[in-house]
Amino acid sequence: MFCNQCEQTAHGTACTTAGVCGKNDQVAALQDLLIHAVQGLSLYAQAARSQGLTDPAINLFTCEAVFSTLTNVNFDPERLAGLIREAVRLRDSLRARLQATGQAPSFPEAAANFVPAPDLAGLAAQAEGIGPAADRAENPDITSLKQILLYGLKGVAAYADHARILGQEDEAVYAFIHQALSELLRPGLPLDHWVGLVLKCGEINLRAMQLLDAGNTGAFGHPVPTSVPLGAKKGKAILVSGHDLQDLAAILKQSEGTGINVYTHGEMLPCHGYPELKKFAHFHGHYGTAWQNQGKEFAEFPGAIVMTTNCIQKPKDSYRDHIFTTGLVAWPGVRHIGDQDFTPVIDKALSLPGFSEDTDRGAVLVGFARNAVLSVADQVVAAVKAKAIRHFFLVAGCDGAKPGRNYYTEFVEQVPKDCLVLTLACGKFRFFDQQLGEIGGIPRLLDVGQCNDAYSAIQIAVALAGAFGCGVNDLPLSLVLSWYEQKAVAILLTLFHLGIKDIRLGPSLPAFITPNVLEVLVKNFQIKPITTPADDLRAILG
Repeated sequence: MFCNQCEQTAHGTACTTAGVCGKNDQVAALQDLLIHAVQGLSLYAQAARSQGLTDPAINLFTCEAVFSTLTNVNFDPERLAGLIREAVRLRDSLRARLQATGQAPSFPEAAANFVPAPDLAGLAAQAEGIGPAADRAENPDITSLKQILLYGLKGVAAYADHARILGQEDEAVYAFIHQALSELLRPGLPLDHWVGLVLKCGEINLRAMQLLDAGNTGAFGHPVPTSVPLGAKKGKAILVSGHDLQDLAAILKQSEGTGINVYTHGEMLPCHGYPELKKFAHFHGHYGTAWQNQGKEFAEFPGAIVMTTNCIQKPKDSYRDHIFTTGLVAWPGVRHIGDQDFTPVIDKALSLPGFSEDTDRGAVLVGFARNAVLSVADQVVAAVKAKAIRHFFLVAGCDGAKPGRNYYTEFVEQVPKDCLVLTLACGKFRFFDQQLGEIGGIPRLLDVGQCNDAYSAIQIAVALAGAFGCGVNDLPLSLVLSWYEQKAVAILLTLFHLGIKDIRLGPSLPAFITPNVLEVLVKNFQIKPITTPADDLRAILG
C-alpha cells in the first residue's frame, strides 16, 4: 500500500499499512487498479474521439470510476471490483467497435490489454507495480507533477459527476479527463509537458464547477441569505450529509407529511439558502459542527442518516445500522439507496426515537453566494473607499481531524473588526458560529457555500476587481486555505490557472509536492504555508 493523496497521510509522507481515512490495503490496491483499468479505457476513448466517436456511457462511467477513488468515498472491495470489470468491458466493447471500422489502434501500454483476475485477492495482487508507488522510480519532480495531475483529476471527476446528475455536461471536460489519464501512462514526457497538463486541469475544473453551479442554481434557484437554526425540533428526524442537492431534494419531497424533520450536516448547511429547498416546512436546520466530530455526532443522532457523497471516515459499528448511502458512496455492510427511493430511510427514521424535546443552540447565516453578495456590491465598494472595510479574507477549504486546524479558528477570531471574512466548504465549521458583527449592515462573516461554490467566490472576486478597475491580485483580498482531499487539489489548480497569487495553504503542504515543484509554485504564484495567525495577519495587513 502506498497512498499520499490526502492531507492527513501518515507521517506526512504516505500511508503504507492502513489508511488514516480507514481504508485497508486491499481497498487501496483496488482503487489503484481501478485507475489503471480506466486509463486503458481512456486510451480507446481518446482514439475514438479523434475519429468523431464519443460514448456518453463511457464518459459517465469514467467520472464515476475516478470519483470512486477519491478519499472517503468507496471502501467496499466488491463494488470496486465491479467497477474494474466494467471498465474492462467498456474498453473491449469500444475496441471492437473501432475494429469493425478498421480504425482500431494498437496500444503497447499494459492498461490497454489488462485482464482482471477472477477474485479479490487476485485483483489486489495485480495492483502491485502500478499506481503512485511505481512512479517513484522516475524523476521525482515529474512524479510529483503526475500525482498532482491525477489527484486534480479526481476532483474534476467529482464535480463533473455532480453536474451531470443535474443535467449539465461539456464534452471538453470528458475529453480532457480521458486525455490526461492516457498521458499518465506514457513515460519520457518532459517536465514542461506535465506543468502544462496540471494548469490545464485547473482550467477544466473551473468549467466543471461552472457546470455544477449552473445545475444547482438552475434546479433550486440562487441562494439567498437565510438564518439556519442549529438546535433540534422535537420529533422524528433524518440527517443528510455530504454534498448532493438532488438527493436532499428527493428526501424532502418523499418525507413531506410524514412528521419527520430533515436536518443537514457538514457541507449540506448551505442548502438552506436555496429557494426551492427552503420552501419545505420540515426542512428544519443543521445538526453538528465539524468534520472531525462527525463520529460522535452520528452516534448520538436519534434518527436516520443519509450520506450523499464523501467527507466521512468509515462508519463505526455503533451507528452503522442507521446510516444509508447514495450515489458512489459505499462501505461494506451499509445499506445503499441506488434509485432515489428513500422509503427505507423514512421507515428507519419513523422506527427511531427522534428528538425528545426542542433545543435552541442559536443560528447561523448562509446564502451569500455571488448573487447575494453582488447585489450589495455598491455598498461594499463604497465602504472600502470610505475605509470602513480595510480588507477581505477568504478563509476556506476542507476540515479534518489532524491537529493544526485550530489555526483557522484563531485566524478568524483575530481578524480586525474592519475586515470581512468570506468562507466556503467544510473548513468553515471551525468558526462558522462566530458572532463577528457587521460593517454598515453587511455581516462580517459571509458563507459563500459548499466547496464547489469556489466558482461563486471567484465570480465575486472578478466582479469586485471590475468595480475597482484593477486585477484580482490587486484587490485588498487574501486567500487563506485549508485542504484535505482531492477536490481541494482541483480548486487550487484552478486558482493557479487564473493566476491568483499569495495564497496561504495549510495545515501542512501536500506530501506529493517535491521541493523543486514547491519552488516553482512559490516563484510563479507566491504560495505560502501558513505560520501563526498573528504572524500571517501582520504580514498581510502590514
